[in-house]
Amino acid sequence: MKITVIGAGNMGGALIHGWAKSGALDSITIADKNENILAQFKEKYPSLRTTTDNVEAVKGADIIVLVVKPWLMPVVLGEIRETVDTEKQVVVSDAANFTTDKLAEELGADGQYCYVIPNIAAEFGASMSFIAKGESTTETALAKVKELYDLCGDTLVVTENLVGPGMMMASCGIAYVMRYIRAQMEGGCEMGFYPQQAKQIALQTMQGAVSLLKETGWHPEEAIDKVTTPGGVTIKGLNELDHSGFNSAVIKSLKAGLK
Repeated sequence: MKITVIGAGNMGGALIHGWAKSGALDSITIADKNENILAQFKEKYPSLRTTTDNVEAVKGADIIVLVVKPWLMPVVLGEIRETVDTEKQVVVSDAANFTTDKLAEELGADGQYCYVIPNIAAEFGASMSFIAKGESTTETALAKVKELYDLCGDTLVVTENLVGPGMMMASCGIAYVMRYIRAQMEGGCEMGFYPQQAKQIALQTMQGAVSLLKETGWHPEEAIDKVTTPGGVTIKGLNELDHSGFNSAVIKSLKAGLK
């Protein structure tokens, strides 16, 4: 599989790292206007092809991944419109809210288009990516895109209306999880641990919780019951979270970006 990634910023860079580390692709071409960023990628992964020319970048690619800011998408698509073969090449938008309908408006109604939202953990093969296909996109094209993003973590094929909620849960949500980790670290420091110790404790506790749920298949409440004893310290802490509106705050944060 030959891919082209246009945009090597935070999200694009995370994907490029993940795909390059996988060693599973025939070729990766990166296009970005920042030559310093391109030089850094070339130094780390000599086999990558780099260019500042978006038109040259898309030639010969099986999948073209667009990871630029939403307001730059029309500019980039305008540059490559005459070069892209929308019958043979799959075009993927990784730009928030730049859906397959918008790709079709820019490149033509009958193309192979997907709308995908990953997160920055793609660099380490730990992304949660949501994939939706356009109306004219074949199942074969969708399978290729899923195969590509599977290299960077878990994927979920959804209808396009669920990509936004998925983005809030996993792309934006990764920041919310980090805010909880920071709060746990601050609590640890207040109770007497050094910052690095508090960070170690918080990260391992988070990892332990994730591993437990993945390995057992338990519902979170089932796991909570395992560590909550009558009159014990755990239930006191859980009740304090409830008194402070923890669940409501999390739900509101997830829905805030959809307004």
